[in-house]
Amino acid sequence: MTSSHPSTGIIVLAHGSRDPQWRAPIEAVADILAQRHPHWMVTCAYLELCEPALPQVLDQWNAAGVQRVSIHPLFLGAGRHVREDLPRMIDALRDQFPQLDVTLHTPIGENTRLTAFMADLITESMPPAQA
Repeated sequence: MTSSHPSTGIIVLAHGSRDPQWRAPIEAVADILAQRHPHWMVTCAYLELCEPALPQVLDQWNAAGVQRVSIHPLFLGAGRHVREDLPRMIDALRDQFPQLDVTLHTPIGENTRLTAFMADLITESMPPAQA
């Protein structure tokens, strides 16, 4: 997180895991965002199995004076957590923190640029086609 008190916060949201190594790529995304945009508060949050949880982050940021929160789910597929649990959680958090402008973005796996990029990475790993 940045040390000043910006009015905008970005949360990189992931499922969570008990394995600490699992967090590395999620935290790498947040680190890159924080480096590129030092005027934003940036952190990771998790739905379960590790900290910080989303409500904790919103509570801290609310106390720090953040006004706008942009939540970016790092989920490739939109399963039950993303389709059902997450929208309910966000609604409850909006009720709990009415002074925060909370935006929940589409899961990253639904971005066509990302899916095309993943296909490109797979293609690049394949040997050249034989004619």
